[in-house]
Order: sequence, then C-alpha cells, then structure tokens
Amino acid sequence: MIAETFMKVIDKNSLLAGFAIIGAIMLIAQLVSRYLTGGRVHASAIAIFFGLVLAWFGGLHTGGSKGLADVPLFAGVAVMGGAMLRDFAIIATAFGVDVRQLKGAGLAGVISLLLGVLVSFIVGAAIAYAFGYTDAVSMTTIGAGAATYIVGPVTGAAIGASSDVMALSIAAGLIKSILVMVGTPFVAKWIQLNNAQTAIVYGGLMGTTSGVAGGLAATDARLVPYGAMTATFYTGLGCLLCPSVLFLATRAVMGG
Repeated sequence: MIAETFMKVIDKNSLLAGFAIIGAIMLIAQLVSRYLTGGRVHASAIAIFFGLVLAWFGGLHTGGSKGLADVPLFAGVAVMGGAMLRDFAIIATAFGVDVRQLKGAGLAGVISLLLGVLVSFIVGAAIAYAFGYTDAVSMTTIGAGAATYIVGPVTGAAIGASSDVMALSIAAGLIKSILVMVGTPFVAKWIQLNNAQTAIVYGGLMGTTSGVAGGLAATDARLVPYGAMTATFYTGLGCLLCPSVLFLATRAVMGG
C-alpha cells in the first residue's frame, strides 16, 4: 500500500523526483571527490560517470533509448536533462561576470574562440578520417562533435548525417568534456590559470561549457563565470561555422 502510494506521488511529480535523484547523485559525487580524490577530481566529472553507468543499466534493463529515463520511476530525469533547463543553466552563469574583466580579454578572447573551434574541428575530422569516415558529411559531423557534444548533433542534423555518426559526435564531445573537467586543475599552474583574463581565453580554447565550468570550479570557483561565458559563445560559434563554412571547406578538400 505504501509502495503504491509512493509510486503515485512520484508519477505525478516526476520532475521533482528527477531533482531529488540528481541531488542524491551529486551528494555522493561530492563525498567521493572530497574524501577519495582530495578535491582534485571535480564532483561534476564523477557525477557524469555515475550518470553514464546508470544510463547504461537503465537502457539494458528496459531495452529503451533514453537510459535511466526509460524506467518510469526516473522519467523526470529526462525533463530535467532536457535542452530548456540545460540552456537556462548555461545562460545563468553570465550573471556572475564582471563586464570590466570580460572586456579585458579583448582580441585574445576572440582569437581563442576561433582557434578553439578550428583546432577541435580539424583534430576531430582527422580522427574520423583515420577510422574510415572519409565522406565530408561524416567528417564534418564528428569534427563538430569534437568541438562540443551540442555542436555535433546540430551540425549532423543540418547536413544530413546518419544517426550513428551523430551518436559518435556526441560521444567525442562528451569525452572531451570529461577530459577538460578532470585535467584543468592539474594544468592550471602551468598555464597560469589564476585570473579572469586567462579563464576567458581558456574557455574560448576549450569550448565545452560543462567541462570548463567543472574544471574551473575545481581550480578556483571565482573563475567559473568567465570561462563559461566564452565557452558558451564557442558553442554558438561552432553551430554557425561547422554546418556552413567548415562543411564546405571539408567537402572541397575531400572532393564531395
């Protein structure tokens, strides 16, 4: 009786249940980060790992395509992880920015954005080619995914890539995000990542908003809004350049 009542409450308040589930995962990740890694690996990276494991178990159990959200008890996770709340969280980081510091990046910030998109795209497209994806559509989609896991599927949908290739582009972007999130605290001292200007440039070069935000949070939480700001611009720039200029360039090089 109690179980039935509980399930009815969860079913009618799926989004609230989603928040509770994610909150519990983040709490566990925070404890693991603090006591097992000494704070060197940010809790967000650990939570992403937990999320991937849970998604695998959810998909395996139900045979579905939405991971944990395929289980009725956890349906609210799909809403919480949707594009609307994701974009709201990204935009919200802008409110922590000091405009004077943002202007200080100037030309360096713009150059970092362009270089970040171009280098990530070229590396991703080259790896795609090395693994046998030699057509311009696949190379462009996977190259875009190497920029971010948002740019990849946006580009693939625009130029007609297959679902398999778009899935690879998302995987490439997710791996990049985790690497940036985990690696940032270890390289921060070497690249003098200790002020707003360098955080802005770093965000422009790396591009992955979640990776930059998590990595900077583990380095110095005060730097998060600055890195996330240019990383957000990076996503928009990638969505503009990859399915247009960079796709045409790739098709010209590959001959079709």
